[in-house]
Amino acid sequence: MARPARKRRQRKDAGANAAKVAKITQPVMNVPVYDLVDEEKLQLIHDKSMQIMEEGGIAFLYEPAVQILREHGVRVDENQVAYFDREMVMEYLAKAPAEYTWSARNPERDVIIGGKHVCFAPVVGPPFVIDRERGRRESTHEDLLNFLKLTQMTPYLHCSGSEIVVQTDIPIEYRHLELMYTHLTYTDKPTMGVYHTGLTGTDSINMARIAFGEQAMAEKSYLHCIINVSSPRRLDDRMLSLLIAYAEAGQIINVTPFILSGAMGPVSILGTVAQLNAEALAGIVFAQMVREGTPCVYGSFQSVVDLQSGAPVLGAPESQLALYLSAQLARKYKIPFRAAGQYASSKIIDAQAAYESVLSMGPSLHCQPNFVLHAAGWLESGLTAGYEKFVLDLELLGMYHTYLKGINWDDDEWAMDAIINEVPPGGHHLGTSHTMRHYKTAFYRADLFDYDSGETWLANGGEDAYERANKKYKEMLKRYEKPPVDPAIDEALRAYIEKRKPELDAAQIVG
Repeated sequence: MARPARKRRQRKDAGANAAKVAKITQPVMNVPVYDLVDEEKLQLIHDKSMQIMEEGGIAFLYEPAVQILREHGVRVDENQVAYFDREMVMEYLAKAPAEYTWSARNPERDVIIGGKHVCFAPVVGPPFVIDRERGRRESTHEDLLNFLKLTQMTPYLHCSGSEIVVQTDIPIEYRHLELMYTHLTYTDKPTMGVYHTGLTGTDSINMARIAFGEQAMAEKSYLHCIINVSSPRRLDDRMLSLLIAYAEAGQIINVTPFILSGAMGPVSILGTVAQLNAEALAGIVFAQMVREGTPCVYGSFQSVVDLQSGAPVLGAPESQLALYLSAQLARKYKIPFRAAGQYASSKIIDAQAAYESVLSMGPSLHCQPNFVLHAAGWLESGLTAGYEKFVLDLELLGMYHTYLKGINWDDDEWAMDAIINEVPPGGHHLGTSHTMRHYKTAFYRADLFDYDSGETWLANGGEDAYERANKKYKEMLKRYEKPPVDPAIDEALRAYIEKRKPELDAAQIVG
């Protein structure tokens, strides 16, 4: 008879915890920032990056981009390699805002990018999904909807991301249209839009103008794209056409070199960071040339290659050291920083996945991250999104929210009355007035983690975290409620999609 009663208490406690976390907003970092090197060594990395930009150059393989560069006085050779003067670099970096608002359909969900504000985003891009019952399989539109619903339900993700998983059951020529429609109607958090090419980016902008209004889009940043540098030192036509489209519309540009040290960068940490810095700065400077004041993010996606197998290694110690250095450089330039998410090479929920995720994400919390993509759901080096991994990662994000608050210095935190007047030497604090005032909210309680004794755990079924997470995500999906959408806007979005479908073909999308 004890077990049902205990189950009822668990459900009651979980309900109280849910009520508590529902009030949690975007975290602000109140723990110390970790500077790995002193200003002299940081300046040395900067100088080496400037040498790369001045002497090695960055390729801009898109003629309209070359024209913009030349109009702003950048020397571009016959191979479309641009050479940046270091004084010019600093001049244009100063035009990028240090802090700005990323607007949402629901203004109460707006987030701030920059300063000490932290924004967590879900995984983006996997063509496969995995869960406990069905195993690994190609992802579909239904999976995208499910992950969007989970994202909308949690207070620990502050935006809806982009292509959380690929809709492989929708033709590629208009897949991006359905993706954008789904984001604009199934969640009211800030959305990234679609950012494969200039064409898909332009469609995202047009659909956002329908959803938010022309005037609002002209005044606010509703979309946020990732511009991946094709390291080493190369921006292609797909990324540059996208960058130009988003920058001209005043939307957020997140310039992220993708470097696997030993392949796209040198095997050394310093060489990798100097190259990454040069690539990121080139993209940010170019964005300011397209439109002065374009909101930007300095992105860092750096890992290492296993030189014996050629496979990427996530959570490597070298990656964390490189992350600290690149974050320190971003702070030097006063540009918001993108840090590492909960990356894992593991294919399933296991000890490797847990260790890699924490080793990837943990250091991010000490480098003042402003945007963290892939904060939940990532498996198999980004090829797979895991349902159970997603909700387990959310538990860690809840802990990180609490950790980032730092220490509360209110008078009540001292509990002096309880220490001096209520608890005698050798007593306990379980029933003091201070404990009773705070017992429901004093500590973060992870619903998916078990804190019982071994005997109690076995008596209650012996469920592991994988089983609990499987039940959790299904329960969250049942509780999902779609945010209301103006029927006229919904109709206009569908009309745009139907008009655009016959105008597109796969060749335009894949380039």
